[in-house]
Formats: sequence, C-alpha cells, structure tokens
Amino acid sequence: MDSSQSRRIIAAGMIGNVLEWYDFAVYGYFATAIGRHFFPHEDAVAQLLSAFGVFAIGYVMRPVGGAVVGHIGDRFGRRAALTFSVAAMAIPTFLIGLLPGYATLGVAAPIALTLLRMVQGLSVGGEYTSSMVFLVEHAPDGRRGVMGALAAGGAGGGTLLGSAVGAGFAASMSNAALDAWGWRIPFLLGLVVGIAGYLLRRHVLETAPRERRKRAPMLETLSDHWRIVLGFAGLSMFNAVGFYVGFVYLVSWLQTADGIAPARALEINSLSMAIMLPVVIATGFLTDRVGRKPILLLACILGFVGAVPIFLLLNQPSALSAQLGQLGLVAMIGLYGGTLPVFMVEAAPLPVRCTAVALGYNITFGVIGGFTPLVAAWLVDRTGDEIAPAFLIMAAAAVTFLTVLRFRETYRSPFITASSGAAAAYARI
Repeated sequence: MDSSQSRRIIAAGMIGNVLEWYDFAVYGYFATAIGRHFFPHEDAVAQLLSAFGVFAIGYVMRPVGGAVVGHIGDRFGRRAALTFSVAAMAIPTFLIGLLPGYATLGVAAPIALTLLRMVQGLSVGGEYTSSMVFLVEHAPDGRRGVMGALAAGGAGGGTLLGSAVGAGFAASMSNAALDAWGWRIPFLLGLVVGIAGYLLRRHVLETAPRERRKRAPMLETLSDHWRIVLGFAGLSMFNAVGFYVGFVYLVSWLQTADGIAPARALEINSLSMAIMLPVVIATGFLTDRVGRKPILLLACILGFVGAVPIFLLLNQPSALSAQLGQLGLVAMIGLYGGTLPVFMVEAAPLPVRCTAVALGYNITFGVIGGFTPLVAAWLVDRTGDEIAPAFLIMAAAAVTFLTVLRFRETYRSPFITASSGAAAAYARI
C-alpha cells in the first residue's frame, strides 16, 4: 500500500467519526437555543433538559444501529456499512439545521427533532465500530494499533471541530442573531463533511474481503459468539464510564462542586480533549511495540487507584487544580481508548467482526454510558459526597480489568489467525 492510498484510507475511516462528534459538540453547544425553539412552553431549565433528553434518545438507538450497520458490514462489506452510516449522520444533521421550530410546526417540531436524532443514533451505533474494523483491516503489518487509535482520534477531532465552529459563530454574531438563526449554520455545515465522507468511501475504497455464509451475521453472532459479545461489553465498561464521567458530566460538576464559571469549565474540558487526541494516537504506536494487554491493564489499574485522588484534586476551588485533575483522567482514558479498538477487532471472528464489535461496544456505551452522568449526579445528591463519581470509575475499572484478563494477547500473531484464536480462547472460558 503506497502512502497516498494509505492517507485516503485513513481519511475515509476517520471522517465519519469526525462528523459524529462534530454533531455531538454542536448540539451540546447550542442546546439552550434548541430548547427555546422546540420546547417554548417550558421554563429555561425544562427547555434545556428537554433538549438533552432528545439528545439522549439517540444513544438509546446505538445498540440498534450497531446491529443494523454491523449486519451491513458483514453481509455486504465494510464500504457499504461506512457509506450508509455517514449518510445517516449527515442528512439528519443538515435537516436539523433546516427544521422549523415550535412556532411554525407546533408539536410536530419536537417530534421531527426526536425522529432525526433517532436516525442519527442509528448511525452513531455503527459508525465508530465499523470504521475501527475498516482501519485495522487495512493496516500494514505492525501498524494495526495506530490505525485503530486513529478511529478513536476522529472522535476527538470532531469534538474540537464542533467546539471551534460553535465558539467561532458565538464570537462573531450577536446573541440575538445567534439565538434566532445563527445556531442553525453549524448543523448545515455538517453536510459538507458528510458529502466529503460519502465521496471518499463510495468511490475510493475497496471493500474488505468477506467470507461466504449461510446464516445472517446477527443470528450467527448471537448463537455462536455471544460470549465474545459479552466480553466486548465488559471491555468497553471502563472506557464508557470513564469518558462520560470525566468529559461529559464533569463540566457541570465543576460548576456545582467548585463554583467554576460555565465558560471556564468548557475551556478546561476543551483543552483536555485537545490533549487527549495525541495521547490516544501515541498509545496506538505504543501498543504496536509492547502489546495490547499491558496497556489496557495499566489503564485499569490507574483508574482504580487514581480515581479518588484525582477527584480530590478536582474538588478544589481552583481552575488550575481542575485542569490538572482532568489531565489525570486524560492519561487513563487516553491509554485505554487508544488501545481498545485494535484489541476488539483482533479478538473478533472474521465472519461477524463488524456485528460482534458493534453489539458489544454499543450495549455498554448506549446503556451504561448514556446513563452514567445521571447516576453520577444521583450519587452526589444522595450521598452528599462530591467525589462519589470516582467510585463509578473504580467499579468500571475493576470489571474491565477482570475482563481483559480473560483475553489472550494477539498483537504478534497474523491477523486472521489471531482473531480466531482469541475468540476461541474466550469462548472456552
């Protein structure tokens, strides 16, 4: 594979994740304006909660999307799955930018918004896992780790892009114009990224080789490989809980627990996300030299041992302490998140690789991850202990640590042989 072809493969594999997390950041940035346009009869807090409630519905659809897109990837090829998923994200993102509000459509407006978010949820459920499979399958020998990490890196890049676009429009427009119509522009711009992704995936890439099968991928996965799916769900636990506590819930936690201003809390989070990107990619290089399991186990140990000290550092009335504390979370989640993609792809059996990875990953991220901020807030309220979210990270780290121990190291073995061997090893336990 020449360098030009390699760059096209990387760009095509990453661009859907960029779009997915671009939408994530933009929706969060303009949630207040969305709430006012689509839920005008509620008070300000209820509007915000309603907007985020619609956002959360997309996460409920992740396991369904993982099953659908995974089936497409295993039945019709990786290119077909990736082309479908980028279209299913770009078109609803664009339509949200065009969708009239409650004043024009009445109750149909929030219903339409909810339906569009559900379609996006289908895309989210299959995009990331299909792209990690695609990138790892196209990796040269000795580079599978870094190619898998690039899939995770696309998420960080999309978050930064969405935050930068949102901040740019907020800085260049009046508050009145931004609230009236300016918030729509970033959603409309999402179509540009989507078209680029569609063209890259539709006309440049070749579909990965597939094995012939007699049964549907979903049936084969659930009947023959359900243990590996459960294993992937356990592997995803620490990543999901750690990310949603450390980079989603923490923004509001810093405001309530430390009294840090909302804008400053967002700046702290954005800087940490920016630093996360090179950490994830560097971890991919590292796993190609020392293996997958040592890095995964180290990250889990850091999560279990370091969660409470990190939250004690975070729980200081100082923006510097908050930044340093979140950088501790960057280290543990970056190490784990940069290794997880290649580890799962190498462990998945080839005939159902897309389906098995998508099911295991999205069961955890769609259910456990989606409810993690709510559970963290409930724990703080119930116990009165502001460092209570640390115990969620510790519990997830323990579960994932035990799960990692059940898998064999595969990074030195030929890809197909390694995949079959790891899956069989887990199934025998």
